Amino acid sequence: MSGAGKVVCVTGASGYIASWIVKLLLDRGYTVKGTVPASHRWMIPRQLTTVLHRSSMLGDPKKVDHLLSLHGAKERLQLFKANLMEEGSFDSVVDGCEGVFHTASPVLLESSNPQGGFNIFHGSVAFNNRPRNPDVVIDETWFSDPVYCEESKDLMVSHRYVDVRDVALAHILAYEVSSASGRYCLVGTVTNSSEAVNILHKLYPALKLPERPEDGKPAEPLYQVSKKKAESLGIHFTPLEVTLRDTVESLKEKNFLQF
Repeated sequence: MSGAGKVVCVTGASGYIASWIVKLLLDRGYTVKGTVPASHRWMIPRQLTTVLHRSSMLGDPKKVDHLLSLHGAKERLQLFKANLMEEGSFDSVVDGCEGVFHTASPVLLESSNPQGGFNIFHGSVAFNNRPRNPDVVIDETWFSDPVYCEESKDLMVSHRYVDVRDVALAHILAYEVSSASGRYCLVGTVTNSSEAVNILHKLYPALKLPERPEDGKPAEPLYQVSKKKAESLGIHFTPLEVTLRDTVESLKEKNFLQF
């Protein structure tokens, strides 16, 4: 679908997933209005919303250079400072936009007032405590189990993998496909860390990786996640082997990894 002549907003545009959304939107011809944090510290009041130039992003152009260098960015990308924690901060930015991709969120690991999300949308969640095993198929009716997360105290309680490019495309297709509605689970592969390491060993024998988890705990039982609804959008999930390979190659290209 061509986005020529259409204007959309991407909040938190300099973020990992959002940057890919911006790239794919530009590739499809959209004009993109992206927001970036008004300050490193979320609670500092913003100045008047202003369009950013390459040299004005919090004194560090590296935070937006990857966006400004994208194909089509010069003609169809505008970046604005906005404060997620301030109600109404995004009003002038989203004005005139046909759609909003909300990916911005403050990273507050200890917060009793997650107000930022409510300034963009309101919602409610439910959960269930059904067991997870190879015979269980998780779908969009499941939600994160707060009881399990509270007990585990672990941010990485699952082993679900998905390619960031698939996630970005799914955001766009959910906007473009008229029949899209509700919640979509985006999981390409369910496996354990040991299997991911085994794949990397086969792809890169010279890459030194641990043979087993450092904590020595046995791998959690696997389960299935339904891809049916996500695939109805037109998503074809990237195989884990391809995602891992492309990740390593990207790290090598940027000199973050050498072997």
